[in-house]
Parts: sequence; C-alpha cells; structure tokens
Amino acid sequence: MTRIIDGNEVGNRIRNELEGRVDTLEQQGVTPGLATVLMSDDGASETYVSMKQQACDEIGIESYHHEIDPDTSSDVLMDRIDALNENPGVHGILVQMPVPDHVDEQAVVERIDPMKDVDGFHPENVGRLVAGNPRFKPCTPHGVQKLLAATDVETEGKDVVVVGRSDIVGKPMMNLLVQKAPMGNATVTVCHSRTTDLAEKTRNADVVIAAAGVPELVDGTMLSEDTVVVDVGVSRVDADNERGYEIVGDVEFESAKRKASAITPVPGGVGPLTIAMLLYNTVKAAGLQTGVDVTLP
Repeated sequence: MTRIIDGNEVGNRIRNELEGRVDTLEQQGVTPGLATVLMSDDGASETYVSMKQQACDEIGIESYHHEIDPDTSSDVLMDRIDALNENPGVHGILVQMPVPDHVDEQAVVERIDPMKDVDGFHPENVGRLVAGNPRFKPCTPHGVQKLLAATDVETEGKDVVVVGRSDIVGKPMMNLLVQKAPMGNATVTVCHSRTTDLAEKTRNADVVIAAAGVPELVDGTMLSEDTVVVDVGVSRVDADNERGYEIVGDVEFESAKRKASAITPVPGGVGPLTIAMLLYNTVKAAGLQTGVDVTLP
C-alpha cells in the first residue's frame, strides 16, 4: 500500500512546536516579526503573501506587509529593504518574487541583511549552507527534509535524484542531502533540461524529488518499485471542469502512486511545509538577533 505523505499534518506539527518557541520569546519581551514586501500586481503572488501573513498570525508572529507600486524605481524597493534592515522589531524579511523586470532580483536578495534573510538566499547564507554550517536553510528544501523524516525515510547511503537545478530548490536540496548530517549522507544526482535519458536516472533512485516546474514530467514508467517520490512542482493546467483548470505537480500522480512506496500529493504535500519552515526561520532569526535560546531542531 502506497503511503500518501500528508504535508498538512507534518506542517501543523511543526507549527505547534513553534508556538512554544514563540511563547519562550514572548516571556523575554520579544515578539518575532516578519516583514513581507510585494512589488507586483500578480494575483498568485498576492495570494502567497496573504497565506504567509495568516500563518504568522496563527502562531503569534507579528507580520508587517509592505506594498510597492511595480511601476516605481527599484530605488524605492531598496530603500524599503534598508529601513526594514534597521528596524529591530523586524527579524525576518521576505521580498515576494518575481519582482518587475526593471528590478535586479539578485541585487534585492543581496540587499537584505543576512541575519534577516529567512528565505536563505543571500550569498552569505548560501555559502554557509554549502560549507555545512547553515544559518537558515531554504524553506522548501528544508521542508522536504522534514517530510522525509516524518515518513521515516532514511537518506544515508541512499541514491537520491533531484530533478531540477534552480537556486530555490534544486541546488540547495542537493547541498542539504549530501551533508554529513541527519537527513543527509545521500548520494545525489541532479538532473535538468540537458540530462540525457532522465528516466534511466530516476529508475535507479531510492528517492526522487521532482522540482523542474514542468507539469507531470515524471510518471510511473520512470520509477522503480518502492521509490519514495516527493513532488515540489505546482502548475495550473487546462481541464474540463467548472474552474477550467486543475493544479498538478511535476509528477503524474496516479501512475507514480502505483510504483511508489510513499508519495506527496499536489496540493497538500510540500506546499504546507514551505510556509511552516518560513515560520521556523523567522522564529530562529528572532532568537539569534535577541540572544534568546529557542533551541530549534
């Protein structure tokens, strides 16, 4: 029987643990604060930010939202980031991507104080991750680790194939899995658009993590029996239903489920963990900046 990995259940468990850490901070006069910055009219981005704000409110993190006209100069965004860097009540800063074309995305990432970079994308934090001494692990890859741990999936000595090489998921996922650390010690193959015979690679994997952003790229014919499948992808595709579309992942769920020993659904798999680990990083940032020991696992 294939196990369907419930991301909502694991995410709720992490949030409950974080509430206790928020209480610890509050007892020391510290309210963890997360600032979200939106420089876009994109409806999906607005929805993502709203979900993050709601999640903060539910566990006692103060959320500060800033909207910037996407037609204004990039200097307006940079000045807002500078102000948030200087604000001691803001412990984490998240600029919702994508930003407008006239704004240098990498410059935005580098402008955020590394101690407040709860996405874990600042070069200093990326370097610490690669060196095996992470300050903030990027939220989605860290969430995948938490899902695997909750499913009692052992990564040590296992062959893991990561499909996708993005800076957000693929590369940090690889770095986390190869570390000499819990939920690491794996042999990792990173596949991408230039990979020859992707199916050959995925069939030889104990764990497949699909994060290419291509709808239903991986199907059951590309898997061996009892593979663990983690689907990071989220895409909207046309469908003959009332909405006119459906949400699918990078894995063709029904055929993959017949082969996998465990698999994440879309939605309800990795997504809840991404938000939970953002809260995790914000609480950790508050502890680091104020000297309060929140002892996060």
